Amino acid sequence: MDPSPRELIVKLMKEKVALKQTVAERTEEGFVLLKRMLRDLFSDLQGEVKRIGKNIPLEYKDRGDYRVDFTLGDDYLVFQLHTNVFTFEGSHEVWKTSYVRDDASRSFVGKILVYNFLTESMTYNRPNDLGYLIARIFINKENHYFVEGKRQLGFLYNDFSSLEFNEEAVRKLLESAILYSLDFDPFTPPYDQVIQVTVGEIQETEVQAKIATGKRLGFRFQTDSGAI
Repeated sequence: MDPSPRELIVKLMKEKVALKQTVAERTEEGFVLLKRMLRDLFSDLQGEVKRIGKNIPLEYKDRGDYRVDFTLGDDYLVFQLHTNVFTFEGSHEVWKTSYVRDDASRSFVGKILVYNFLTESMTYNRPNDLGYLIARIFINKENHYFVEGKRQLGFLYNDFSSLEFNEEAVRKLLESAILYSLDFDPFTPPYDQVIQVTVGEIQETEVQAKIATGKRLGFRFQTDSGAI
């Protein structure tokens, strides 16, 4: 006898809904850990900045349960916890791993996003300035994780079956993200994009918000096409 709709609902509640709650909890716990490790790194760097003897911007801002910001020099990093749980489309590399094929529920993940902006873009509230998504961190029910990114971030942190989102992992991820952000340089907008400007724009004190600035990435993080 086929199960009734009610029985199917109860089954899905036990399986999928409970699974997603577990994944969300692991990701939230991971984000709390990330914020703590970032705060510790900030404290460590304060002493180094003093020894350098320069007025180097350095700041840690806890913006609540879902976001934390970190400033170092002219780089402004935003770490953001996504509130939803996801899985991957059938063509994604994650399905080629025995780790996920053996248990499809391991494919359900929470997400932490890492963005990089220019510090002045935030300081002067320039809404047209560009930032970049430099990494996406995925965490599953077993607290395993991998990172989608380009170059080292995507290469070093892609062994989903063995990587655990613990203190050592978070420290390395934070250091990698900061190092790569420091290696990105600002670029001036193409001349043809800024050749015309109105009198009103020139007279506005927020004129800089009208002329978008961005960061040229020495390497631009994207979804990796290589094996996980």
